[in-house]
Amino acid sequence: MDINPGQLDALVAITDHGSFEAAARHLHITPSAVSQRIRALEAAAGQVLVSRGTPCRPTPHGEWLVRLGRQTRLLHAEASQALTAAATVELPVAVNADSLATWFRDVLAEAAAWDATAICLHVEDQAYSQKLLRSGDVLAAVTSDPVAVQGCSVEPLGALRYVPAAAPAFADRWRRGQAPDWPAMPAIVFNDKDELQMDMLRRQGVTQPPPVVHQVPTSADFYEAVRIGLGWAMLPDPQARADLAAGRLVRLSSDVTDVPLYWQRWRLDSPRLAALTGAVRAAARRHLPPAPAGARPARLNG
Repeated sequence: MDINPGQLDALVAITDHGSFEAAARHLHITPSAVSQRIRALEAAAGQVLVSRGTPCRPTPHGEWLVRLGRQTRLLHAEASQALTAAATVELPVAVNADSLATWFRDVLAEAAAWDATAICLHVEDQAYSQKLLRSGDVLAAVTSDPVAVQGCSVEPLGALRYVPAAAPAFADRWRRGQAPDWPAMPAIVFNDKDELQMDMLRRQGVTQPPPVVHQVPTSADFYEAVRIGLGWAMLPDPQARADLAAGRLVRLSSDVTDVPLYWQRWRLDSPRLAALTGAVRAAARRHLPPAPAGARPARLNG
């Protein structure tokens, strides 16, 4: 099958922008030229590659070529940069919100020293990051799923540790004797998929959800809501460590939850993707404890 790079660019542009007309504007060509490229690509593939709806979407066969187009774009940008020192290399990466708020910042600090490299972050939970990997929308992802997406490699990074914490005044208010009043305390969750708090309650012998559950769907605001006493929650240990030491937060139990993390990346011979992988490994070694044996995957806050 003879694939023209311009045809792949047209297919990726339609996928990203939802119509032949929007793809034409993005590529600075006419809609007729986009149509000609797609027809030629479909003729070469012997398959319908674009579902002509509103919006336009790639068919299952088209998704394979969209992925190829995105990967080709990375390798082309790296080659152009090596030859001309002009092109910017884009590295789209999926990462969950709690990792971004803690250990992954070291990765960004290292990437800040790289010339002509744009880190494009997708802050997503585990389920959607897998979809982004499959579609080729991202080249790598921090995930809690140990099963590699087809075409990707996977390696363990360690575990992101969560601790049950609350503001001191909140903990004093919701105390029953010497222990927290687990069944009655208001809790905070990231979203309706966040099971970390309920998992902790079950370990304390509580089988029903709290009577009051607040939902705060951004990592920084979630953390601040705990600090100001809105409720208790499972907080990433690297994020909470300083406030726990200073007494601005208190631990409600010595129990912890360790969520194993994995790095999945496309198998591409890309120097910049390899450098990003090295930065992720180094940051994980500095900040993440080893995942306990037999630990089960858990949904990440994203």
